[in-house]
Amino acid sequence: MLVSLTVGKVDAGVTVLLTPDKRLIEFPSILLPPNIVSGSIVDITVARNHDSEAKADAKFSALQDEIFSSFGASSPSTPVLRCRNATQTSVVLEWDPIDLATADLISLSLYRNGQKAGNIPRPMQMHSTKISGLAVDTEYSFHLVLRTTAGTLSSKQVVVRTHKMTDLSGVTITTGILPPHMREELAKAVERVGAKIVDGVRIDTTHFVTTEGRGVPWEKAVEMNIPVVRPEWVEACEKNGRILGVTKFYLDALRPGPPGSISEETASVNSPASAQQTQKDLPQPPAQAEANKEAEAKKDDSSKEESSEEEEDEDEEEASGEDKAKATDEQKVRLEDKDGQKVALRPAGDQSSPEKASAGDAGGDESDDKAPAPSPGDGASFQDVAL
Repeated sequence: MLVSLTVGKVDAGVTVLLTPDKRLIEFPSILLPPNIVSGSIVDITVARNHDSEAKADAKFSALQDEIFSSFGASSPSTPVLRCRNATQTSVVLEWDPIDLATADLISLSLYRNGQKAGNIPRPMQMHSTKISGLAVDTEYSFHLVLRTTAGTLSSKQVVVRTHKMTDLSGVTITTGILPPHMREELAKAVERVGAKIVDGVRIDTTHFVTTEGRGVPWEKAVEMNIPVVRPEWVEACEKNGRILGVTKFYLDALRPGPPGSISEETASVNSPASAQQTQKDLPQPPAQAEANKEAEAKKDDSSKEESSEEEEDEDEEEASGEDKAKATDEQKVRLEDKDGQKVALRPAGDQSSPEKASAGDAGGDESDDKAPAPSPGDGASFQDVAL
């Protein structure tokens, strides 16, 4: 197909060509013959290249086949969930390894009774989980939801019912260090109650029975928060016909003894003294030591103040005693002066009778002892006194 076009404006990169019906076509200048100017007429032949089209189509189809074989040949598989073990208050669930095919993992979630319970950590490595804190003799439904870049897949629901208190079939025991005869008796008791014993500490282990707190299995049980109990717990469950709490049967719990035993009495008597001795032997923390030093300093200051106050009181008592002695001496001197004044100021009529005077003196002394003598001016005047 031959087309004649008129050259319009010529630029360095693009040339404007005009069709016979006055339409503008922008054409690359590099494809036009050299020395083209405005007004020139160029003939352009247009033809379809079938060979090139076939080659490009074949190349594109090969690329599509490669993409499909790499990413579209398989799809992620639906997770398969099942119950591994159930007890009175817990359920252990497990599932097959996740097959993602060519997709990428987004999340793996566990749903309980239609509500999301949480995401499974490290779903490519973990294939089981334990759900605790459930109600006794209650029905629950669980299912998994797998989210990938290729879509979302859900597993079938698994319905589980927790056990009654009298059903011990879900109890899974791992044994630790036990004497041979006790291990045999424990195995028989576990078989009688319907429980089971497994080797090694697993996710579905409910109790770890041992008589000594040591060993690698014991450390793993403690790390996984599995109750570590004595063999007496199994015997007590068998005796009561139901599962019992483990508080009284912990390995580090005190074993019950006969009431009123000598050991208990001596322990109760010696416990305060031993506790005080222990408190004395223990080193005091720095803060407490400083507080004790301050208290001792305060006690010393208060004792010094009390001693100084006692000394002052004694001084005051001695001073008061001396004042009293001086006062008594002054009173004696005054009484002697009064006696002299009586003798000097006695009337003349009384001098004629010395016996009466002596009797009067004696009576005056008695009266002086009983009451204070009147002053010389009381009851007499200088005119009535014979000097």
